[in-house]
Amino acid sequence: MNLKKITAFIAQHHLLTLATCKDNIPYCANCFYAFKSDPFSFIIATDDATRHAKEALQNENIAGAIALETKEIGKIQGLQFCGLMQRANLGEKALYLATFPYALALNPTIWTLHVSYIKFTDNTLGFGKKLEFNFEV
Repeated sequence: MNLKKITAFIAQHHLLTLATCKDNIPYCANCFYAFKSDPFSFIIATDDATRHAKEALQNENIAGAIALETKEIGKIQGLQFCGLMQRANLGEKALYLATFPYALALNPTIWTLHVSYIKFTDNTLGFGKKLEFNFEV
């Protein structure tokens, strides 16, 4: 199976949980995202003064998740990923601001989460069905 099921799931959502780590102490933040499939990445906006941005500047290794909130076991879907958090290039910034034009007024710092590994759990394909992919970063 290819990435179509995963990219369709990503397209249905707009909020991810980002995890950073400093001195072996993890931290999570929720972020709106724009998605870029080639290369597989999420683009987020966050101020340099936030804890997760400061931590990413010291340790660019990140993890994250996107989940469908449901109590119906057969409908559970969720995505976990690992990768690197780096400042976005001009094209990635443009994609984020096209997706969330109101963010322009905030003049945010735009970051790219370059995905190196992804695991998608999808109970609609069978209980506990998991799809996993690795990417070059």
